Amino acid sequence: MHRPLTLDRKPDLLARLMAVRKDLPRIRCAIVHPCDPGSVEGVHLAAKAGLIDPILVGPRLKIEQALLAAGIKADAMPIVATEHSHAAAAKAVAMARTGEVAALMKGSLHTDELMEAAIAPEGLRSGRRMSHVFALDVPAYDRLLLVTDAAINIAPDLDTKRDIVQNAIDLAHALGIAAPLVAILSAAETVSARIPSTVDAAALCKMADRGQIAGGMLDGPLAFDNAISIEAATQKGIVSKVAGRADILVVPDLEAGNILAKQLSYFAGADSAGIVMGARCPIALTSRADPVASRLASAALLCLVSAHRRETTAVIS
Repeated sequence: MHRPLTLDRKPDLLARLMAVRKDLPRIRCAIVHPCDPGSVEGVHLAAKAGLIDPILVGPRLKIEQALLAAGIKADAMPIVATEHSHAAAAKAVAMARTGEVAALMKGSLHTDELMEAAIAPEGLRSGRRMSHVFALDVPAYDRLLLVTDAAINIAPDLDTKRDIVQNAIDLAHALGIAAPLVAILSAAETVSARIPSTVDAAALCKMADRGQIAGGMLDGPLAFDNAISIEAATQKGIVSKVAGRADILVVPDLEAGNILAKQLSYFAGADSAGIVMGARCPIALTSRADPVASRLASAALLCLVSAHRRETTAVIS
């Protein structure tokens, strides 16, 4: 029998991220189509906390109405006026391309609108596939947990999974995890041609052995229980430095990742924040259902990733 999870502490993802962030400078961030009170309230608090210098991009009248509804002065943050949400996404992406802003944060437009602008040829493509990573503070787990990809790549092939894994490792490094343990999830811990995700998992581990994925330790396939419970892994005779200790969970597809991340939030009481990696700049995909604390945590993630990129670039230069 496995031991039941015990919620013996309150999650505080923002506090964890702020402890890593410390004295990093605030960054200029374009907030794309922030036309509801929740979007502008979270952004305003992130600015007051010294995380970002926000620029609100979207229809001026709608933004000013959102500010008024949130009890914020209309001139509290600069506004770059656009006609509609599609134009707001295009303008924000253009600002990121020219270096006018260092990061993007989604407001009240649909994720697809922003990501279509980001992945366009004139958008924010880099040499790597973009992917989304959830950072979660799960009360029953003893470390920060990253789950990927739960928002962008629907049914990733092996090459895309390679980029998904590398993007997550890069985020872990930005969070101060020097050698993250990466569990490649499937429904079983043995390789079977009947379960394609187990074959992909084995291939990803060999790619890491050959240097095609760097900066972390991979193992897989691993079922979810074996990835996060040492007891479960021991009972199944799994000998692994990753099993039971995973920092990163790589899911087989978007549906599995989305369900897992939301289960951890709603059933396990986890705090969460999400970020897109693999683009020319980090992108926070906040949801209208996100609490203010989640929006603040997403802003902190943007700061950490931007700082890590500056440090990495400086070392390479």
